[in-house]
Amino acid sequence: MRRGTGTLQVSREARVNAGVAITAVTVVSLATAIIGFYGLRISRTTGDFYVASRTVRPWWNASAIGGEYLSAASFLGVAGLILLSGTDALWFPVGYTAGYLMLLLFVAAPLRRSGAYTIPDFTESRLASRTVRRVTSLVVVMVGWLYIVPQLHGAALTIQIATGLPPWVGSLAVVVVVCLTVVAGGMRSITFVQAFQYWLKLTALAVPILFIIFLVAGHGTEPQSMPAVNPTGMPPAGLYQNVSLLVALLFGTLGLPHVLVRFYTNPDGHSARRTTLIVLGLLSVFYLFPTAYGLVARMFAPGLARSGQPDAMVLRLPGELVGGVPGDLLSALVVAGSFAAFLSTTSGLVVSLAGVISQDVLGGSVRGFRLAAVVSAVVPLGFALMTGSLALAGSVGLVFAFTASTVCPVLLLGIWWRGLTDAGAIAGMVTGGVLCGGAMIAGAISGSGLTPPWLAQPAAWSVPAAFAVMVIVSRATPHRIPGTMPRIMTRLHTPERPLATER
Repeated sequence: MRRGTGTLQVSREARVNAGVAITAVTVVSLATAIIGFYGLRISRTTGDFYVASRTVRPWWNASAIGGEYLSAASFLGVAGLILLSGTDALWFPVGYTAGYLMLLLFVAAPLRRSGAYTIPDFTESRLASRTVRRVTSLVVVMVGWLYIVPQLHGAALTIQIATGLPPWVGSLAVVVVVCLTVVAGGMRSITFVQAFQYWLKLTALAVPILFIIFLVAGHGTEPQSMPAVNPTGMPPAGLYQNVSLLVALLFGTLGLPHVLVRFYTNPDGHSARRTTLIVLGLLSVFYLFPTAYGLVARMFAPGLARSGQPDAMVLRLPGELVGGVPGDLLSALVVAGSFAAFLSTTSGLVVSLAGVISQDVLGGSVRGFRLAAVVSAVVPLGFALMTGSLALAGSVGLVFAFTASTVCPVLLLGIWWRGLTDAGAIAGMVTGGVLCGGAMIAGAISGSGLTPPWLAQPAAWSVPAAFAVMVIVSRATPHRIPGTMPRIMTRLHTPERPLATER
């Protein structure tokens, strides 16, 4: 540990021991592959590959959801934002967690009772329209690819910071490992992998920060002043930005394809609700630690804010405040956890996209699923290699805004409103996608320092617009309400008896 008179002295640049970091990444990748290939032994049927034969119990499923939902933005981005912005950034963990409360109340059980394999399956069944299915499939694929790109950027950043290797090595390594595990065993295999990775991520964050807190407290370290840092050139977040961000995170969670597909793996609607309740607890515990990293860095390593890479703060903090062999070991644990975050979220997204692409394009076979999995991973790899890394939490927040403006309205109205029509669903999804996507493109063209708040955070107006258009067009086309609507709605809202296997 580097100490001065009552304060910890922060070096100009924290470095992770490259050999230790490479070992950590290798161990996580091997463990992921081994667990994935174990799933191959018990993955035989189409149901195994798509929804794990609907036999995943709540604790396993909740751990797997935590594994895939806690992405690069959660593991690295939230702590970096808190380092820079303090309490203003707490909207991210609050929104990420609160979104699951809405999922519990409005979506989890009815979606499981639908009996669908994918979100396009649900929309086609509910609205009796192949056109709605095609539009939904296109939107889901776009959301998935948009979400995978930040994970690959996070892997590139981690590999570059931790090992000094070229950034593309990290992105390519994630894609290779994910393709191997998904192709090997599909959803059943990935369930085991993601459950393991949630607990690894929790341990990888908790152990180093608790060690650092005890170390700082034991030496009576005095807090340091936080430098004035504004890397984006934007004014501090105001009421509009905070409200818009919260809308994106709350409603965006309801439309994430890799999260929704998890509820198809539960035995029944009761277990889907129970799974969501457990997830709320797991997320609440997890987000304590990125928050602690950000606050500790603000007080005792504020120099990290000047690095220009706030997302790397979690990787650098153990080396900054501990140093030596203990610092290297703690850094290696953090690197292992961060790589697990990229692997678990990317694998969940690839599974959900492979299900959609295989069902709609490749006939829905196991072979089609495997081919679709490779395509689902390789396409965003190309985008990741051609683009630079943005702030992880911010870029993922925009994906949430896009999802909230497209998938979420058709899902909520499809479950809870009998008047939804196929024309309304298509019009609403197209409107939300064009408005939110146009804002994202305009913001990227203008640059972060010049983007007005209403373009930087479009959810506050794009989500209501999507809902409004969906309702207005549906009201104008009541003759398009399918005759199967009463039967489908009864199935969605009639509770089943819990299966014995779930108790």
